[in-house]
Parts: sequence; C-alpha cells; structure tokens
Amino acid sequence: MTCVKKFWPLLTGTHRYEKTLSTRGRGHNQMIDAPILAYLIETTNGRILYDVGCDYAKITTPDLRKQYYDNPAFAFGPPTMTEEQRLPQRLATLGLQPTDIDLVFIGHLHFDHAGGLCEMCHADIHVQAQELTAARAQADEAYFADDFSADYHWRVHTGEYDVAAGIRAIESPGHTAGHMSMLIELPKGAPILLCGDAADLRENIDDEIAPGLCWHDRSDMAIASIRKLKQLAAETGAELWPNHDMTFFNARNRFPNFFD
Repeated sequence: MTCVKKFWPLLTGTHRYEKTLSTRGRGHNQMIDAPILAYLIETTNGRILYDVGCDYAKITTPDLRKQYYDNPAFAFGPPTMTEEQRLPQRLATLGLQPTDIDLVFIGHLHFDHAGGLCEMCHADIHVQAQELTAARAQADEAYFADDFSADYHWRVHTGEYDVAAGIRAIESPGHTAGHMSMLIELPKGAPILLCGDAADLRENIDDEIAPGLCWHDRSDMAIASIRKLKQLAAETGAELWPNHDMTFFNARNRFPNFFD
C-alpha cells in the first residue's frame, strides 16, 4: 500500500530556448518556453521533493548571473525565476517551511534541477552514484559545481530502489550518466511516472526522440530509457509526465490544490 497522501507539481521558473535542446536534431530555429519544475510528495511519514529548480541568486544577482550564464553554453540566456517561484515561497503558500521537507530526490544534478539545494541543505539528498561522479567531474557545462556541495547530507544510491512505500526510483540514464525517474502511486488516481529529463516533451515520448544533450552523445541510451519508461507505464497504468513541456504542465497545474 502506498504511503503517498498528496502530490503537487511546482513551477519554479521558466527557460526560453531552441527546441533542439529538448528534441535531438529536431526543432531548429523554433523557440519554446519550458517550465522548470519541482514535485512535492506528502506521505504518511514526511515530505519528499523530486528536484529543486535553479539557484535564485545565480539568476538575480548581476555578478553571479554573468559568471554562470554569460558564456557560449547559454546561448539562449539564463532562465527566468521570480521571488514568488522560489521553493520557500511555494511551500509557504501551502503553510510549510523548507525545514518541513525531509528528503530531496534529485533526478539529475544539472543547474535547473539541483540549484535550489541551497534552500534545502538540511534535508537528506538522494542521488545516483553515477550522477554524482559525473557532476563532480563536470561531465558537461550544465553542472554548476557549487550546486552540489560536499557539506550536504548526501544519500548515494546505486540501481533502483523504493524511496518509500509506493514511491520507486527508476533508472533512466542517457541525458546524464545517472539520471533517475520516479514512479509514484497515488492513494486514489492512476500512478504518475515522472520522466525527469529522460523526456522533456510529450514529443520525446510519443516519437521516441532523445533529448538534445546526451551523456557522451549516447542517444541510444536515452532512447532505451524512454522505451523503458513507456513499458513501465503500460505495465502499471501510470501516466508519463514529461518534465519541460509547458502545454502538458498547464493542463495539470492545480497549485495550490493537489493530486491524490
């Protein structure tokens, strides 16, 4: 039986960029607005966040903004993030504080998924061993080294495992070395399978298109993970949730109301 009580997708910012960053080899000269999301899961034993969005200071402080985003890796500029979209403010709307989060599960350690760890550094942080190794080796330019401080409470895992009853960590490498998705069994509705950046858009899932950035250019690994997630969804009846699809998110955004 699942321990999940409530589930919220949280919009923590947006990023405007060429669609090729989400769909490998497809979408040249087509700009999209991508949501940057975190997901809050309330259980009978505590609260879990899947991903934490960007570091607000790096976006809003001029010197830091220039240091981190004024380079060829960010040809489309930095994300947009308002004060209201910061995780502490999102939580406050629900009557919560950052210290009410017990566990943070990081799908992968790119800046738009792990930057907000500075707001949640009190919590246990789950990450895949291959992912932490790749991030510390700066495997690509989307890793910001100070986003994943050695002083945080890391809980490093290998392989798939149950995070809690009804919440399963699913291996889905390809976009990054140790990318993880998450299967969530709701108390009432159909399960939700958070793809993370294994599938930015619904198009990645439907057409089995790899994301634009793949670890060591392993698009084959990325496509294999998409197929794995589709098979798991078929077996469990779960709905696949792409991670940066604004149309998909807008159709499911209930905040501050929740899924159950």
